[in-house]
Amino acid sequence: MNRLFVYFTAGCIGAGANSLVIWFFGDLGITETAGVAISPALTPDWLYPRIVWGGIWALLFILPLFKSKILLKGSLLSLIPSIIQLLIVFPEVGKGMAGLALGTLTPVFVVFFNWIWGIVAAASIRLAR
Repeated sequence: MNRLFVYFTAGCIGAGANSLVIWFFGDLGITETAGVAISPALTPDWLYPRIVWGGIWALLFILPLFKSKILLKGSLLSLIPSIIQLLIVFPEVGKGMAGLALGTLTPVFVVFFNWIWGIVAAASIRLAR
């Protein structure tokens, strides 16, 4: 139970970092310059579900993969929410397959932003040990 708590909390921390980076990229116009329409407002309504889902996704760290290489594990696990976002969530909300209606480079940004989540969550797990 203690490990699950650590993983969930680390995922929440990772999601907070991920969300701040997404907001920062949008606020600075980085995503817009790249032709990607991802520029959220930093509001509780946007942030709260992201943090909770980040914690839930981090429960994947329970999988017995790369136990001694936690940063590699975080990088690989970050691909799972990326795939779900690109192949299920975006098409379901009308943003096209892989979110291409938001811009051609959307998949690159999604993978990068989720990688931030995975690395920060993994680093948080490492610090908790």
